[in-house]
This record gives sequence, C-alpha cells and structure tokens, in this order.
Amino acid sequence: MSLKLGVNIDHVATLRRARRATFPDPLLAAELCLCVGADYIVIHVRNDERHMTEKDLARLCKAYGKYIHLECNSSEKMQKMALKYKPFSVCIVPEQPGEVTTMGGLKFTPKNIKRIGDMTRALQKKHIKVSLFVDPDPAAIRTAARCGADIVELCTRNYSEAKTKKEKNKLLRELALAALLAKELKMEVHAGHGLDYENVLPVADLCGISCMNIGFSIVSRAVLAGLPNAVCAMKELL
Repeated sequence: MSLKLGVNIDHVATLRRARRATFPDPLLAAELCLCVGADYIVIHVRNDERHMTEKDLARLCKAYGKYIHLECNSSEKMQKMALKYKPFSVCIVPEQPGEVTTMGGLKFTPKNIKRIGDMTRALQKKHIKVSLFVDPDPAAIRTAARCGADIVELCTRNYSEAKTKKEKNKLLRELALAALLAKELKMEVHAGHGLDYENVLPVADLCGISCMNIGFSIVSRAVLAGLPNAVCAMKELL
C-alpha cells in the first residue's frame, strides 16, 4: 500500500509575499494538489505570519477542512486559532523567531509538557487529531505518548542533511527504531523535514510510517514543472 502524502504549500504563500501580491493563491494550490492525489494539505501558521496567515487557514478549512493539517506552536493564541477553524489535524512544532525553517523536534521541559498536554486534550475534545513533531529519540517519543498525542511526526532533518552513506544509514536505523517504538505506543507515525525526490525512498521504506509530509522540494519542482506534475511525481515514488 502506498504511503499517504501531505503536501506543505507554505512556499506558495512565500512567493505571494515576495511581491506583496494576492497570488499565487494557496487555496488554488490546495485544490490542484488534492485533485492529483495528495492526501493532506499541510500549512504552518507562524506567529509572524510570514507566509501562511490566519485568513489562509480560515479559507482552507472552509473549503477542504477534512484534508487540512495545521502546523503551529503550542501557544494559547495558536490553540484558539485551531479551535476556531477546526482543521482535520494539528501538529505542534517548536518555533524560534528568525529561524529559516523549523530546526528540529520539540524539546520537552516540565513547563511545556504541561502546556502541550493541555493543548492536546483541548483539541482532541473538538475531534481534532494531534501530532507532535519530535526527533527520532526514544525519550521524546515516550513523552509524546504521555502527552496523549495521536500521531508523532519524526523529524528527518539530520538524515536529509547527512553527507555520507554511513551517516545516512545510521540515521535511518534511528528513524526505523523510533517508528517501531511509536507504533508500540499506539501512535500513528509520520515523517518529514528536508525530504526530496532523491532521499525520500529509504525513509518511505521504513516499517510503520504511514504518511510523509513534504513541501519545499515539491513547490521548488512545481516552479519549473507545474504543481500537478510535481505532486504526481512524489506520489508515484511513495
């Protein structure tokens, strides 16, 4: 069975913002992705709304709510936003001001464990699935389970940036063990961050992973090949 594919369309909004224009429209991008086989549309609404905005989330959830996977931090502001628009699922991610992209999985502390647990329960009460973005580390995965997560998304950043085959193989083993542990703890397993058309297959072949969330490489190919072609090419790989 092929893996599910979540297409992150944040960088459609990045292109729009580059000229402070009203296009390209993320809503049209979502429609095109879903029409050619994407299983979910992933968007990250950041505090500074530097690409996706609350207005985008509202429009996307109204049109395609059962396919929208929202990434956001664990603040009360983002919790209220998620509860207002009710995407299908929410992935809680770490967020640092000024970062180019998310730099790794959640770093759990006693304070944020309570906050993440509270947010998880609040979202689940409204029938919104909750994912936690974590490094492939056993302690982090066990903490995610204690927080009540339905899903863990394994951060593949280190794997995607590895320079040698030996290093990649080591990191693949860590991802494989992390996926098995998460499944044992009754959580669905997703993977994402830095994956592209060249490095995705070894991760896709790991036992237990059900969905790959991929954005930048798909949107980058879409600039030259068109969005439907770019999504179809990734879907065929999976």
